[in-house]
Amino acid sequence: MAAVRRGASQRAVARTYGVGLATVQRWLARAADNRLDRVDWSDRPDTPHRTTRTEPAVEELVLRLRWELREASILGEYGARAIRVALLEQADLPGPVPSLRTIGRILERHEVLDRRRRRRPAPPAGWYLPDLRQRRVELDSFDTIEGLRLRDGPDITVLTGISLHGGLTAAWPERSITVRQTISALTGHWREVGLPGYAQFDNDGRFVGSTTTPDAIGAVIRACLALGVTPVFAPPRESGFQAAIESFNGRWQAKLWNRFVDGTFEDLQARSATYIAASRHRAAVRIEAAPARRPFPPPDQVDLERPPMGRLVFLRRTTDAGLVTVLGHRLPVDRHWLHRLVRAEVDLDRGGFRFYALRRREPEDQPLIGEVPYDPPLRLYW
Repeated sequence: MAAVRRGASQRAVARTYGVGLATVQRWLARAADNRLDRVDWSDRPDTPHRTTRTEPAVEELVLRLRWELREASILGEYGARAIRVALLEQADLPGPVPSLRTIGRILERHEVLDRRRRRRPAPPAGWYLPDLRQRRVELDSFDTIEGLRLRDGPDITVLTGISLHGGLTAAWPERSITVRQTISALTGHWREVGLPGYAQFDNDGRFVGSTTTPDAIGAVIRACLALGVTPVFAPPRESGFQAAIESFNGRWQAKLWNRFVDGTFEDLQARSATYIAASRHRAAVRIEAAPARRPFPPPDQVDLERPPMGRLVFLRRTTDAGLVTVLGHRLPVDRHWLHRLVRAEVDLDRGGFRFYALRRREPEDQPLIGEVPYDPPLRLYW
């Protein structure tokens, strides 16, 4: 410090004494304009003089609200965001409302977090369809929950749905889900919220139609095509493509079904409707920011029995011979693209199969790697 006050530069002093420039500047700030023999040169801890710590009463309230939300909230959500919303509604808080990060730290400190960190970042939502990945269109995923049974009551099957970008949920608990009920539920849902660009399903026979007859197109597919919605079928036994709907299925069961102890089938339907309404209210901002939906056409323009026209999309993985099975046909894709994902598109207007290579790590690179002519037979339509 004496050398600096005699006129030497801070960098020269740092080099002379073998310390960093920041060290010299820190001690200069400590000395300020005081005489050097009156400066306290003793080491000081790195922790701040004043720390802001959440009041113990607030921490206890956070933990209590987490338990209450888990047991009694309509949505069954009890994470940091839901806890903060509940705190903001409290009239007599023992301290300021903590931030989301602070609530997360409180939950982590008390070891009540349920979430696990992902090793590798997930690809963008809808990465396997270019216009979906670029958020130009919306996709609705549909699935079923089976194996549920009311106490002293009938078996229950639930048709569920959720949009990819908006998180718009839907659920239809029924004693059984038939093809006719599926079409009725989908058309009613789309009449209410508008038509998406894509509708995604798994390979359940109720959705895809017959899996044993070549060139068979099911009634659900025909209904989608009649409304201008492109059906998409996820690859069998593949994770990720149905993640949104499977996650919603898990939430519906954990937050609603597991908490539905006693009641009739009608009670379950009413409670499910309440849950869906609350879920949509919670996701209102996200739903509003999602890609626009097309209006449902007038009744006189909807003919669900007309011959199917448009495009079908099948996500498949090639065999060790570079083949995929689409509409009952084993088709060659590429002998170098083995055990890899492809997007198989069926053009019902012009005829033909087109195959695009898919890579999760390179979602923007989807080259066309194969084409096969296809002349749909008449029985495909009827």
